[in-house]
Amino acid sequence: MTSAKHLDVLVADDTSVSRALLTSSLEELGLTRLRTENDGKAALHQLMLKPAHLVISDYNMPGMNGLELLRALRDFRATREVGFILVTGRSDRALIDEGRKWGLNNYLPKPFTTAGLRACIEAVVGKLA
Repeated sequence: MTSAKHLDVLVADDTSVSRALLTSSLEELGLTRLRTENDGKAALHQLMLKPAHLVISDYNMPGMNGLELLRALRDFRATREVGFILVTGRSDRALIDEGRKWGLNNYLPKPFTTAGLRACIEAVVGKLA
């Protein structure tokens, strides 16, 4: 069982509304150690400074999309084992298969529910307590 209070999560999404929806749902699940970034490059920079337990990233971001962020994280020893959930509105199996090649732990289709987000996270880190 994973303590929600101790799980450090970074949310990367270029849309403020999506970031707010994700963080609100995460807070509803009891997660309090949340960081947000509005693009993949900024998220990568933050994760190089201080890795998180879990990254929840939008796929479609300018500059560095979610899969590019995942690849960059897997290239560095300090972030290689970080849990990674891709959030996407695309129901493209090839996209998910590409992510799995790079160690994608799970994906969350948009639109999502808080219950769906919980199930997605628990599939990566174990049951939240």
